[in-house]
Amino acid sequence: MSSEPAVAKDAVLKRSERLAEDTPQVQGYDFNQGVDYSKLFESYVNTGFQATNLGLAMKEVNRMLDCRAQPLEEDQKDEHETDDFIRRRSKCTLFLGYTSNLVSSGMRETIRFLAEHRMIDCIVTTAGGVEEDFIKCLAPTFMGSFELNGRDLRDRGINRIGNLLVPNDNYCKFEDWLMPLLDEMLEEQRSKGTIWSPSTIINRLGERIGDPSSIYYWTAKNRIPVFCPALTDGSLGDMMYFHSFRQPGLVVDILSDLRRLNTMAVKAVNTGMIIVGGGVIKHHICNANLMRNGADFSVFINTASEFDGSDSGARPDEAISWGKIRKDATPVKVYAEASLVFPLIVAETFAKRHFAGKESPQETDQV
Repeated sequence: MSSEPAVAKDAVLKRSERLAEDTPQVQGYDFNQGVDYSKLFESYVNTGFQATNLGLAMKEVNRMLDCRAQPLEEDQKDEHETDDFIRRRSKCTLFLGYTSNLVSSGMRETIRFLAEHRMIDCIVTTAGGVEEDFIKCLAPTFMGSFELNGRDLRDRGINRIGNLLVPNDNYCKFEDWLMPLLDEMLEEQRSKGTIWSPSTIINRLGERIGDPSSIYYWTAKNRIPVFCPALTDGSLGDMMYFHSFRQPGLVVDILSDLRRLNTMAVKAVNTGMIIVGGGVIKHHICNANLMRNGADFSVFINTASEFDGSDSGARPDEAISWGKIRKDATPVKVYAEASLVFPLIVAETFAKRHFAGKESPQETDQV
């Protein structure tokens, strides 16, 4: 009988170093306990892969909300701030960012819930993230399929967003609603010297929509500023372009919004960032938090990878190197498609606290 090759045995049966005693063990949910969704999500932390990141994201958001629930000290009260929208309201100023596709989808209702109950302090989104909300107040978006033929849809005047369908007539209705409001804003600019910025335009539209299904109906009502640094990059921009021929002269000041956003970050006691998607909304929030040497709490949700050096794909550790997240923070990135995981995060954090009657006064004291 031949002996085992020593080199093979040493390679296969290499002895392990002992792990630290407090190293968590992998343990999934046992359905023999019945169906308990809270315990299921609690088990995610030790499940592994993106389930662990999702579980950690829920913990990170709850840390934001624990901080936000603490009352301000006397010397932290923002009594001299004249801008209602950027006045410090709690121990943790919460920045929410999302891209337009979320508003096109059923995520709109999740975001509206947060605005309706004043659970966030600031929104940063894209032009589509603004206009799609108002358009849904005027006409519905429909379910379709990723496989539908683009040439055929174009001939039929139907636009496809992934597996969603938006009839082009919806944008025609949006034009009919928006143009008189642009006329109104131009008249105020001329007669009263009003300086319009993306956030004040969005607020005016929110005041005028008169529909509680709208995100921006509630942000206007609850004095939550909505920043959109690329306001012209969508149907809103198309309508402003057409309006510039009919009634030239409307000026949009983006610098005043930058000052408002950065001021919110600079004077915050603590900050939390929840950024769903990438691109301009992600960088705009992170860069505002650079002004205070980084956010205290952070959750990123997107599917982008870092190998191409994009800001969208950048992990939180890269933001730490820039001073956009604090060095002692415990940020989390969930690599997942947002429509799968964002409602679960909201359910296990904001919504659970709201319906348990444990929300902070800032979340219920609507203007």
